[in-house]
Amino acid sequence: MLWEAVRLATQAIRRNALRSFLTVLGIVIGVGAVIAMVTIGNGATVKVSADLAKLGSNLLFIRPGQFGPGRASSDAKPFNARDIAALRTELRRVQAVAPVAQKSVTAIYGSESRNTILTGTDNGYFVARDWRLTAGRQFLDGEVRGGRAACILGQTVREELFGRDDPIGRQIRVGKVSCEVIGLLAGKGQSSFGTDQDDLILTPLRMFQRRIAGNADISTIYVSAADDADTAKVQADIERLLRERRGIAAGKEDDFSVRDMKQIIETQTAATGVLTGLLGAVAGVSLLVGGIGIMNIMLVSVTERTREIGIRLAIGALESQVLLQFLVEAVMLSLFGGVIGIALGLGLAGLVTRALGVPFTLDTTIVVVAFAFSALVGVVFGYFPARRAARLDPIEALRHE
Repeated sequence: MLWEAVRLATQAIRRNALRSFLTVLGIVIGVGAVIAMVTIGNGATVKVSADLAKLGSNLLFIRPGQFGPGRASSDAKPFNARDIAALRTELRRVQAVAPVAQKSVTAIYGSESRNTILTGTDNGYFVARDWRLTAGRQFLDGEVRGGRAACILGQTVREELFGRDDPIGRQIRVGKVSCEVIGLLAGKGQSSFGTDQDDLILTPLRMFQRRIAGNADISTIYVSAADDADTAKVQADIERLLRERRGIAAGKEDDFSVRDMKQIIETQTAATGVLTGLLGAVAGVSLLVGGIGIMNIMLVSVTERTREIGIRLAIGALESQVLLQFLVEAVMLSLFGGVIGIALGLGLAGLVTRALGVPFTLDTTIVVVAFAFSALVGVVFGYFPARRAARLDPIEALRHE
């Protein structure tokens, strides 16, 4: 009986091919939109997490002042070399402590120039930021202690100043200081905040303080926790030590902030996940609209085929057989729309993710759920027209013109 219902439903759909396609268009759009939105959202979440992970492994960064709505403070005293020494001596389960001071400068080589960020630091920076060199070397101990004018270029600066030429051993001008290029950083690309991580120059901190900044201030400290360390414990140790060193009394608010990169990654991932869910829910409304469209057309179909239904009932067809025929027809329309919608959604997601530069992250669960939901739409919205057809009075149906 089921096979006969499928055959009759197929014939009815083929007789009105254009109308059938327009009927399922809402399902097509709904399923396609849900799959595309969720796939693109998942890709964006993966990219955000990967970009944040590029900032460093188990990274915590410390800055003077408190930042946030109504909490920004610019009068907090900066860190100094003694703070760095104390953190390195007293902290446990850390891989590196890296001081950072930065300033915007113009780098010049020959006729080429580039406005970039000059970063004064030491070799702990490469561990804390999980950043390797593709050429050259790190700073020598003598260069760090003596403040020699040596520099390591990011990929963006290298391309702007040297193109494809080897910059190692060349002299560039950074501000008013002539600096020897001793190394080249590996590329990291855009961060999740839209900044170019490769647009920078590294130089020994003491050289930066003496010849560029003119002071001994340290604006940021990077701390890389050990792989098996609890970053929350490390953060608590940092806060305790700095409160003691900066003379902050009990009950007083810190005049510095410590941020855990794991917490930032979790927050960003949760935010993009919520956004993906909202986009999927909005797109899912199209499925509801598509289901209403199917119910509407099936009611029209019942009206058009009243005489046919009357004949079937008059020659002995059971109400359950008529009900099954129209229900199968509605489900087939809905499933047909689901299949086209899946293909459309995956194709659209592939194009958009490629254009946006985010990974194509297919969630098979959402594909199965979207397909199953399209079948459910067919059952729910097809049942009422099918029940109306099954309950027609054969005599009245035969009289229908």
